[in-house]
Amino acid sequence: MQIIFDHEKLHVYQLSLDFVAFSEELLVDIPSRIASRDQLERASTSIPLNTAEGNGKSTVKDRCRYFYNARGSALECAACLDVLTRKRLIKEEKSIIGKDMLKEIVSMLVGLIRSQDGDWEC
Repeated sequence: MQIIFDHEKLHVYQLSLDFVAFSEELLVDIPSRIASRDQLERASTSIPLNTAEGNGKSTVKDRCRYFYNARGSALECAACLDVLTRKRLIKEEKSIIGKDMLKEIVSMLVGLIRSQDGDWEC
């Protein structure tokens, strides 16, 4: 992928796109009527979208708000993977792979939040 915008340089943005692709592969065989399927699709897409938008904001408060939203969406994705696993719609091994990706995404988003003013509370 050619880097054109600043947010594309962020490792968290690139990993979140990888998670979107990962989750899309998981969802292929899950019926669209399953609520957690739809929720995973929307929440996974929200991570890179909020990361990109937050990176483009000019104030610390605005950047943090979008990074917090991206973090919340990542945590929501982890819960969706748990629900899909518990419903036996995906294998636990796949859930673990996805949650490992999400753990790294959340960690990087927390780092971005803390880097804004050296604090967790922007």
